[in-house]
Amino acid sequence: METIRLGLIGFGCVGQGLYHVLTHTGGIKAEVARICVKNRNKQRSLPAELFTFEAQDLINDPTIKVIVELIDDADAAYDLVVAAMHAGKDVVTANKKMLATHLTDLIALQHQLGVKLLYEASSCGSIPIIRNLEEYYDNELLQRVSGIFNGSSNYILTKVCTEGMDYATALKQAQDLGFAETDPTLDVAGFDALYKLVIIAAHSFGVVVAPEEVFNTGIQALTAYDQAFAAQQGLKLKLQCQVMRLGEDQLTMLVMPAFVKPDNPLFNVEFEYNAVVVQAAFADRQLFMGKGAGGNPTGAAVLSDISALTYGYQYGYKKQQQALKLSYTTQALITIYLGYQDEADLQAFDFWDVTARYQGQDHAYIIGRVKLQDLVKIKDQLLTLPVFMAQMPDTDIEAIQL
Repeated sequence: METIRLGLIGFGCVGQGLYHVLTHTGGIKAEVARICVKNRNKQRSLPAELFTFEAQDLINDPTIKVIVELIDDADAAYDLVVAAMHAGKDVVTANKKMLATHLTDLIALQHQLGVKLLYEASSCGSIPIIRNLEEYYDNELLQRVSGIFNGSSNYILTKVCTEGMDYATALKQAQDLGFAETDPTLDVAGFDALYKLVIIAAHSFGVVVAPEEVFNTGIQALTAYDQAFAAQQGLKLKLQCQVMRLGEDQLTMLVMPAFVKPDNPLFNVEFEYNAVVVQAAFADRQLFMGKGAGGNPTGAAVLSDISALTYGYQYGYKKQQQALKLSYTTQALITIYLGYQDEADLQAFDFWDVTARYQGQDHAYIIGRVKLQDLVKIKDQLLTLPVFMAQMPDTDIEAIQL
């Protein structure tokens, strides 16, 4: 079998992880021919002749058959991926924001140009969830796909809920270990998980939803009072992603912290691990778990896609081909805990009904049902409001009967 020459764009944590796992495995005939990087002054551990500062050097090289895109900038990544596809090259990427934002166009472009685009590493690190959804569950009637899709926030919540660490200290530790960025908003506010959910929903149910239409909130406003509420009831907090059917012809999705009980499969998923729970009509419930952060685990997922290209694999987008005629809706009710300090902050919320309230000297909370479409309208506002929201245990999302 001919050795595939790869053009690697980006040599950060994941790029270096890919290079490491590629050079330490003997089961794939592939080699990194050139690496495009941005920083001209950074010291590199590899020979200088392997590097270039122009991505077009890789895209225009006829001996390079596959472009591997591993940069952070979603807009630049999209331009590079499209250019590579127009040049007739197959592409492997891990850029979940780029994919979630442009998925409809990228699916169409693959069919138009006859090239392949694989992105297993974009969603849940080392867990092979996309290919399983495409192949194992291709004809299964799925009811729900949910889980923990962000390793950074899960690491923080493990420290908070299991070890009693305060949020600020846990965040700093996650940053020191490289699990969270200096600006951790993408992870702790639920955006990273949101992009992954959009991708997974497309392969689970064949519906592509724009990220801005999906509600996401995170753990950035978590307080010791919210932590104590969970501990007193024997619960843990997990940043949970969900896409699920509502009846026969609708689905909904959201990213929100959730209180989970010990019998929940997510209860013991700790540190930087991710987990995906697939609920199916016939196969019942199955749990996938693996590391969701780190260069080597994510690099291994990228390598898996490269290996798949060697035998001509491509996504069939089978749920889309089946024309399931599911429509996305936010006409639904969800039962939440809302922790707050100032009554004025409640003005942003319109509770359908209330089942419990507590007012202390320094902290208060309210438990009740809210409409999902109302939460979507205020999700940008929630980034600055000092309130913490979580789904209550033993509650499900309910369709609103119009």
